[in-house]
Amino acid sequence: MPELPEVETTRRGIATVMPGRRLRSLVVHEPRMRWPVPAHLSQTVAGQIVRRCERRGKYLLIGFDNGTMIVHLGMSGSLRRAPLDEIKRKHDHVEWVFDDARFLLHDPRRFGAVLWHDHGNGPVQTHPLLANLGIEPFDPGFTGTTLHQAFKNKKQAIKTALLAGDVVVGVGNIYASEALFRARINPKTAAGRLSRERCSRLHEAVLSTLSDALHSGGSTLRDYVNATGTPGSYFDIHAAVYNRSGQPCRVCHTPIKKIVQGQRTTYYCPKCQAR
Repeated sequence: MPELPEVETTRRGIATVMPGRRLRSLVVHEPRMRWPVPAHLSQTVAGQIVRRCERRGKYLLIGFDNGTMIVHLGMSGSLRRAPLDEIKRKHDHVEWVFDDARFLLHDPRRFGAVLWHDHGNGPVQTHPLLANLGIEPFDPGFTGTTLHQAFKNKKQAIKTALLAGDVVVGVGNIYASEALFRARINPKTAAGRLSRERCSRLHEAVLSTLSDALHSGGSTLRDYVNATGTPGSYFDIHAAVYNRSGQPCRVCHTPIKKIVQGQRTTYYCPKCQAR
């Protein structure tokens, strides 16, 4: 699934083009996504000027004067810029057409979403999909202390608590495994058992893991491409444990273990991350 670095990389790509341009048309080829694309949406945004391209967690927020379009890339989606005359590909479900630019949402599984939050309904942050999200990892208010306080008395495994998104948002499955390895924390450890010191290590590991992923263009998906069609390279450069079951740890050479937590796959080193 595209995680925070992939979504932020995509946001940066569209933010260099969309803001200040008038959207000539929104073409919906397939409205049947995770939630149906609103039937009125094409008419609502046609001719409107894009004012901003933001992100909240894994959601892209394309702002207009009359509201905000909420876009989610689903399990395997991407939003790419394409030539105006490029033939639509299979699984290209929605396209944004400007005078001199065109973007297409490609989503083979149709688990993504294109929704609308009207300006009259208040700030977009009050939308049900966004209202209960935790703090952004790069927000100055996100610290080891805030992690320690939020995890107090939590009996959930720390990996599960990170994925919940109510404490810190955007640390998805793959980057959570990588961050826990960097912090030398066993993913099965109860979140409430983490000391302030270990929470500080985890905070630093989350930031460094996501920063490295952003620097390399993301890529939690082998076939992921960003808004310019460029593939990311996180797998090739940074992955220490993810998808390396049975392979030697890059630090101690112990075979990497694979387990399932809350229906999500976790990878870790049983020696470097001993409980």
